[in-house]
Amino acid sequence: MTFTNSDRTRLADLSLPIRSLFTGYILVIGIGLLMSGAQILLTHGMADGKFGISIDDIVYSYYGNRSNSKLETKLNGSMRDKAPMEVKREIIRWAQQGASKEVWDTKIGAHFQQYCVACHSVIPALPSFKTYEGVLPSAAVDTGETIDALARVSHIHLFGIAFIFFFVGYIFIHAIGFQPWLQAALIVTPFAFLLVDVLSWWLTKWYPGFAVFTIIGGVGYSIASTIMLTTSLYQMWMLPLRAK
Repeated sequence: MTFTNSDRTRLADLSLPIRSLFTGYILVIGIGLLMSGAQILLTHGMADGKFGISIDDIVYSYYGNRSNSKLETKLNGSMRDKAPMEVKREIIRWAQQGASKEVWDTKIGAHFQQYCVACHSVIPALPSFKTYEGVLPSAAVDTGETIDALARVSHIHLFGIAFIFFFVGYIFIHAIGFQPWLQAALIVTPFAFLLVDVLSWWLTKWYPGFAVFTIIGGVGYSIASTIMLTTSLYQMWMLPLRAK
């Protein structure tokens, strides 16, 4: 049996409870995507010390800034407002001079205790900075995200965001006014760009030239999702009014 657009209930013809359910989901997901964008700007977007996403931000996040330690990259980037300037300089100087245990015991350890461990001891995704041994890997040359971290974040993104795109696409299936091939392309596009996005993290870890694909992936699935979300809202609520 085959189905056409005419076999599906239009968004405008859905019952009020179903339209309310779909609308609540769309609004919450829309706000969630905006918050996700803000979080990216405030973390990865500050990797090069400047506000806004750039190729350098992506390279520093996944490939690393291999002329510096990770501590220096973070303290001059996304963590620049977490400690006074003089404290940051002392930590960076300590890392550049070999990150000795003696200086840690006499001075640097206290800085980490005061300014860092509030987050770097309780958040599982962050390395623990309570001990010298915990900080030492971050004082080495910055090689970006570890393989373990990439694997963890990749599977979370692929599973979690795929669910979001599935329900966005399911709602958009009921939209009218699109050729079937175009509607299908819009539904598939976020999944395709999500794969590009996540794969580019691993490729950038190997070679920084792939960083541009991270931006392409994020922009691609954001545009496609925005079209589907706004179209669905319009057809659920504005088309019934225009028909009256």
